[in-house]
Amino acid sequence: MIIALSLSPFAHAQGAAVTSATAKIKDASGHDIGLARFTQGSDGKVNLNVQVKGLSPGLHGIHIHQYGTCSPTFAAAGEHYNPLGKHHGLDNPNGPHAGDLPNLVVNKAGSGKLITTTDRVTLTPSQTSLFNGNGTSLVIHAKPDDQKTDPAGNSGDRIACGVITANS
Repeated sequence: MIIALSLSPFAHAQGAAVTSATAKIKDASGHDIGLARFTQGSDGKVNLNVQVKGLSPGLHGIHIHQYGTCSPTFAAAGEHYNPLGKHHGLDNPNGPHAGDLPNLVVNKAGSGKLITTTDRVTLTPSQTSLFNGNGTSLVIHAKPDDQKTDPAGNSGDRIACGVITANS
């Protein structure tokens, strides 16, 4: 007899030591537009490297969201990941959410990147783990994040999303 097990993308991480994860980022038409790589260093901080293409030039809000799903619409990703109940924004004295990040910079050719480090989330089991029971996702918005206005920094519509998945 053969028994098949199916695990959600984030279930793997709940019982294993995870030091890296990825999110394949898709636009509203379902086209692959980029990749985000998450790595957790020995200091506990998570390094994030996002590379995208095909976006409008300028700054775009980008956040980790509370659910590990992007479909049927990007609204399925829920609100910003905020397990500690903070206010929105890196510049907010009562914030930030665990999932708040600096703006994504997109050049005139439509290519963008964000390289940053955060100590507000982990890939390992903790209250702020990206691999909680619901998983998490990475969402890109149409406009820049003002880094202070609750709940989402006036960053506009959700234009791209990727589920954050533990690497084995």
